Amino acid sequence: MDGTGWRPVKRTRTFEDVLAQIERRITEDGLTAGDRLPAERQLAEQLGVSRSSVREALRVLETLGVVSSQVGRGPDAGAVLTSRPDSALTDLLRLHLGLAGLEMREVIDARHMIEQWAAAHAASSGADTSALAAALAGMDGAKSAEEFVEHDTAFHCAIADASGNRFIAAIMRSLRDSMRKYSVEAVRRLGDTSVLRADHVRILEAVERGDAGEAVRAVSEHLAHAYPTLFR
Repeated sequence: MDGTGWRPVKRTRTFEDVLAQIERRITEDGLTAGDRLPAERQLAEQLGVSRSSVREALRVLETLGVVSSQVGRGPDAGAVLTSRPDSALTDLLRLHLGLAGLEMREVIDARHMIEQWAAAHAASSGADTSALAAALAGMDGAKSAEEFVEHDTAFHCAIADASGNRFIAAIMRSLRDSMRKYSVEAVRRLGDTSVLRADHVRILEAVERGDAGEAVRAVSEHLAHAYPTLFR
């Protein structure tokens, strides 16, 4: 590693190595939206690769919405970071789910496993539950199935956030986004959302008490209420 913090990449490797180095640097340096990456030539020198490899890697990051290319010289040169890699990961996972042609039952099964784990860890760690409470309040004031699902999604994503695992949170957002239409249809079929609301209250209270076992049971029973024909 040189004095800049970049590891030279062997020229025989592909642009994927360059991409990995750039993503690692974004994470390790704590870069946020608006920060600028070094110019192509500087990146190529620091990584020990061709400018074409750097250019290809930056093009991929731009396609993913992680950076925005800038044309300029001196301090104005270099791509600008527009989002964190974890938000781009959520978009990629959502796209993959849409293209994979997965059955909704498979998505529900995945949600069940992930959300049980997340709820247990959120409860065990004494996580902040303010986002869950805010989402619950939003559900109470919902005037339509679409609005209810919007706050319901926020509630379940907040559980994943509270687990402290960012990858789990990204997967959960992708799963919820991929099944948004189905969720709206499910709420419309149920008509009365009082059972779902009671489930959310139970989950929230279990997490607040630090009762991991109850949080797991509450999540499982909630999914059974929400998707009775798919849950198993």
